[in-house]
Amino acid sequence: MEKKNQDRIIITVVGKDTVGIIARVCTYLAENGINILDISQTIVSGYFNMMMIVDIAEAKVDFDTFSGRLEEIGSGIGVVIRCQREAIFDSMHRI
Repeated sequence: MEKKNQDRIIITVVGKDTVGIIARVCTYLAENGINILDISQTIVSGYFNMMMIVDIAEAKVDFDTFSGRLEEIGSGIGVVIRCQREAIFDSMHRI
């Protein structure tokens, strides 16, 4: 079993598909030293859905700032972006 790390964050992005969603989110992450560990995205009937696992160990901003700014970015591009620590996400989705 993989060890959980407090620096691993789950990011979800959901909304109507438009040009530049991935670019905008990934640019923000790169500018702030946040490493993408895994990424998956799909488009179903015009709706965009992306899930990312990122590492914030080397981030230039704290979690609350990072999460809040991503929510603002999402609002600006018409999607909902949520961030959650991996350990909390796993606890909430455990069967």
